[in-house]
Amino acid sequence: MWQSIRALIFDPRTLFVVYVCSAVFISVQLVMLGTHLFVTPPLSHNGDIMNDPAILSRFIGTRFTEYNNYVVYKQSFFHLLRGNNLYTIYPTQQWDLYKYSPTFALFMGLLAYLPDVIGVSVWNILNVVTLFIAVRMLPFTVRVQCIILWFIANDLLTCLSNVQSNGLLCALIIAVYCCLQNGKLVWATLWLVVATYIKVYGAIGFCLFLFYPGKLKFILYALLWTVILAALPLLVTPFQTLVWQYHNWAAMMVADAAAATGLSVSGWLNSWFGVINGKAYITLAGLVLFLLPFLRFRMYADELFKLLTLASMLVWVIIFNHKAESPTYIIAVTGVAIWYFAMPRATWRTVLILFVFVFTGLSGTDFFPQFIRLGYILPYKIKALPCIITWCVIFTDMMLLKRGEWGTTASIAINNINSK
Repeated sequence: MWQSIRALIFDPRTLFVVYVCSAVFISVQLVMLGTHLFVTPPLSHNGDIMNDPAILSRFIGTRFTEYNNYVVYKQSFFHLLRGNNLYTIYPTQQWDLYKYSPTFALFMGLLAYLPDVIGVSVWNILNVVTLFIAVRMLPFTVRVQCIILWFIANDLLTCLSNVQSNGLLCALIIAVYCCLQNGKLVWATLWLVVATYIKVYGAIGFCLFLFYPGKLKFILYALLWTVILAALPLLVTPFQTLVWQYHNWAAMMVADAAAATGLSVSGWLNSWFGVINGKAYITLAGLVLFLLPFLRFRMYADELFKLLTLASMLVWVIIFNHKAESPTYIIAVTGVAIWYFAMPRATWRTVLILFVFVFTGLSGTDFFPQFIRLGYILPYKIKALPCIITWCVIFTDMMLLKRGEWGTTASIAINNINSK
């Protein structure tokens, strides 16, 4: 019986059904919950430009759905059609600003006319299916891939409950790595540019091209896709209006970046040590540390080094993100899982990944009593801490890794990659 249960648990088809059913169940539940009166954001969100009292006052008395992020996405398409400013508030329609590209707004037209229960379900299914496929593309055995999918499931549920795009973004970054591994430059550059047009920090994937041949082709393909996707909204809006929209997008991101710290290194240092004005220096220090392993030019052909770079990217892009919040941690937690299964087994590594699972993955759930969540976990940015520690370990591993250790330290992965 136990063998049958294990076979079921480690069967990718089981994971696929669980992922899709969860996406549909959560989506239907969110729509059925109806609307609620606007509630002022908690203190943990201080620093966000939407917390300006003058802005908050315009939302008082308005009712919003439990899937507000999807409403923001959907309405962006209609704002694009009408030539309205995508990057301003619309108090009667939605809470929060739209922060994606005009191209993303155009693609939301594929869902905008559907009933919300279908649109939300399709959107969440897109996030889980793409992430499922991306993890299945990683150079690990099927068993390890399934463990990773179970490990990240709770953070994925958080993402789905907020109807966000982080599952899709994580999948695209992983797909860039996997396509480059297989010499598919056209697809790699397409997924990279798509990720960037969803959220700008998806551009971190450009770092991967340093490890592979065909760099000129990579750059040319990336430029081609960038121009094509940037111009696509011209199908529904005039050129001058589109230029105006891009200008508004840039201005909004600058203002947004100056305002918040989020569940990041900056937010953690602020809550623990009172560091208030050092965000720019912290980000700069983080960038220098992130780029430092890239000076190890002799490691560029090492498979384990490439995989650790992918893990580092996925964690770094969240812990140094001024807008990091609980639903974005599906990206960081996936990076942690990739690191763990790429490296040799060690008790301390297992303790660390369990630390991530409990205090990052479960920190926002009923696993912790409400007084602990509200009194300690939220104000002290506890969710971020395990991933910050893990990224420091990943950085150290990358700096100390010896060339050719792939076969001895990552045997779980090498078996799969040799079978291709």
